[in-house]
Amino acid sequence: MTQASNDPVTLEIIQNSLQSAADEMFAAMKKTAMSSIIYEVLDMGTGVMDADGEIASSGAGIPAFIGVLDKATKVIAGKFKESGDMRPGDVFATNDPYYGGVTHLNDIIVAMPVFADGRVIAWTANIAHNSDVGGMAPGSLTGDATEIFQEGLRLPAVKIISEGRPIEPVFEIIKVNSRMPDVIEGDVWAAIASVRIGAKRLQELAEKYGASVFEEAMSSFMDFGEKVTLAELAKLPKGTFELSEEQEDGRVFNVSVTIADDVFVVDLRNNPEQAFDPVNTSRDGVIVAAQMILKSLTDPNSPCNAGSFRPLEVLTTEGTIFHAKEPAAIGFYYELELRAYDLLWRCLAQHMPERLGPGHFASVCGTFIGGIHPDTGRQYTIIEPQLGGWGARAGNDGNSAMFSAFHGETFNCPAEINEARNGLYVDRLQLNLEPGGEGRYRGGHGIVMDYRLRTDNGFLTIWYTRSKYPAWSLDGGNEGSPNYVHYIPSSGEPKKMTFASNFTTRKGDIIRVVSGKGGGLGDPKDRDRELVREDLRNELISDDCAREVYGLEPDR
Repeated sequence: MTQASNDPVTLEIIQNSLQSAADEMFAAMKKTAMSSIIYEVLDMGTGVMDADGEIASSGAGIPAFIGVLDKATKVIAGKFKESGDMRPGDVFATNDPYYGGVTHLNDIIVAMPVFADGRVIAWTANIAHNSDVGGMAPGSLTGDATEIFQEGLRLPAVKIISEGRPIEPVFEIIKVNSRMPDVIEGDVWAAIASVRIGAKRLQELAEKYGASVFEEAMSSFMDFGEKVTLAELAKLPKGTFELSEEQEDGRVFNVSVTIADDVFVVDLRNNPEQAFDPVNTSRDGVIVAAQMILKSLTDPNSPCNAGSFRPLEVLTTEGTIFHAKEPAAIGFYYELELRAYDLLWRCLAQHMPERLGPGHFASVCGTFIGGIHPDTGRQYTIIEPQLGGWGARAGNDGNSAMFSAFHGETFNCPAEINEARNGLYVDRLQLNLEPGGEGRYRGGHGIVMDYRLRTDNGFLTIWYTRSKYPAWSLDGGNEGSPNYVHYIPSSGEPKKMTFASNFTTRKGDIIRVVSGKGGGLGDPKDRDRELVREDLRNELISDDCAREVYGLEPDR
C-alpha cells in the first residue's frame, strides 16, 4: 500500500513509527546484554539514520551517546558504499574515534543498513560501553596510556556480519583481546539483535507505505526540525559571548559563542594542545556537546534529528584537546566533552538565566573497580557513573542525586546486582551533606557511596573533575562542593583522591565516592526562612550553616 507523499498524516505516522522502532531496539538490547553497565545502568543509546547516515530519529539512552550514532554511521556508510561491499543482512561495527567511533574504545557502535526496493533507505545503530576491550589495563581505561594503541582493540569501521552470517574470525579477534571474552561476545550479540529488530520494523514500514514515502517522511521531519530550531534561535540574545575558565591542572579552556537569527557558532579553536595522557576528545565529541546545548536552548522537549542541528557550526583546531589527532590516547574523553558542555553552559547562563541555571557537579565521576571475583575466580569490572547535585534554578532548589547533564538518562546499578555480580559490598548510599551550594535557591545534594572490597589485588581507576573548582553559582549564591574519592584502606592512612590509574586495592578497603553539590542561585540571606527551618528539620544543613550562611538562629 502506497500513500501520497504529501499526506501529512502518513508522514507523521511514519515518523512516530521510527521513534517506536528505536525504542524497541533499546528494549531488545537491555534485555539481552550480559553486562550490568548495559542492562542496569543503561550506558547505551539507539537511533535511526537515513541512507546517508543523518540522524532521522533519536532513540532512548544517553543523549551524548545518541549524538554519536550519525557520525559513526556516516563513516561506515561512506566506506562501504564506496567499496560496493554492502548487502542486505550485513552488520558493521566501529569503536575507534579516528575511524567513526567518536568516544573511546570501550564504546562499540553497531550499525545495519536497511534495504528496500533494492537500495539502502535507512540505517539502524546503537552504542554501548563494553566492560573490557583489551589494552594495557583491566577495564581498558588507564591514565598511563600515552597513545591509543595502549587502550585496547581498535575496530576501524569493519563488517562483522555478512549477509546474515557472522564473520567468525572478527568475533574471535574481539573475544581474544578481552579479559572478559564471554561478556563482550554476549554484549556484541545483544547489539546485533537490537539493530536487526530495528531494521525489520523499518522494512515493514517501507513495505506498507512505499520506500519513497518512507524516505520523504524522514526528509520532511528533518526540515521541520530545522524550522523549529531557527524559530527558537530567533528568541535568544544575539551577539558573541566568551568565557575562559581555569581547570584543575592549571590549564585554561576558552570558548566563544556567536548567536544570530540563523546560526549558532561555537568556537573552541583557542585551546591547549592535545595532552600526552588520555585526557583528550575527538572533534565529533565536542560537536555532540554543542548539539546538546543548542537543543536544550531551542527545543528540548521533542526528538532531535539532523535538521535540528543545521544552524550549528563548531570550530576547532586539530591537535588540541578538543580535536585530538591520531594516535593520541582518548580514554577519558567523557570528562573533556563534559568540560566543553559545561563551558558552553556557563558562558551563556549569565545572558539567559531564564533558560540556564547555575552549574551542577559536572563530572561523570566514572568509577572503575575490578579484580578477581572471590567466589567465581573470574575477572570482574565495575563501570559506575555516579549521581551528583544539580544547580538551583529560578524559583526552585536544584535536584539531588542525579546523573550529570551530559551523561543523563541512565540509572545507578542496584546494590543487590553489584554485590551478586561483583567482588564487593555496597555499605552505604546517602546524600552528601557537606557545606556548599547555599543560596536563595540552593543547589542539590550529591551522594556518599561506600564500596567495600572482598578480595586482594584489585584495582581502582578514576578521574573526577570539578574538585578544585566546584560547581559555579549565580547572582551571589555559593559554589557547590567538590567531587572526590575518600579511600579508606583496611590498614594505613586514608587519602583523598580525584585521580587514580590502576591503583592496587586490598580486601576490606573502602572506596568512598563523594559527589558534589550544585551551585546556589541568589544571596543565601534572601532564602525563605521557613525553607531554612525545613532544611534544619530534615538535617540537610547544620545549625552553624543556618546561623552563619543563612543568618537564621536555630530555635531548637
